Amino acid sequence: MRYLHTMVRVRDLDASLDFYCNKLGLTEVSRMENAAGRFTLVFLCAPGDEEMAKANRAPTVELTFNWDPEDYQGGRNFGHLAYAVDDIYAACQRLKDGGVTINRPPRDGHMAFVRSPDGISVELLQAGAALPPAEPWASMPNEGQW
Repeated sequence: MRYLHTMVRVRDLDASLDFYCNKLGLTEVSRMENAAGRFTLVFLCAPGDEEMAKANRAPTVELTFNWDPEDYQGGRNFGHLAYAVDDIYAACQRLKDGGVTINRPPRDGHMAFVRSPDGISVELLQAGAALPPAEPWASMPNEGQW
């Protein structure tokens, strides 16, 4: 058994791609539009996984955009996506500078949570050992749900 992908339904494909690619840093590796089924699938991978994702279609996140509007509720009950990052403070600063709310700041130098435009919780974990606590993160309160 091997991990393939996690599918997330999105309401606004452009806003979701802006979040996942431009702000979070994932890369689009493939896209499929199905006019008969009225949906678009976009597969994304983490930096460094591009070759494997293109060859194996894994590991990826599948964004499913249904062309007919639907109201998706309960992003939190989905659970969360998790990514290791080389520098959690730099990753959170890049997201914050891009207008993303840091719901659970990396006060411990190890873990943070943000949400996609569709309310999907995304966990960021410091690769390797936790970084020493640093401001403004160490004293920043939680904001919203994560």
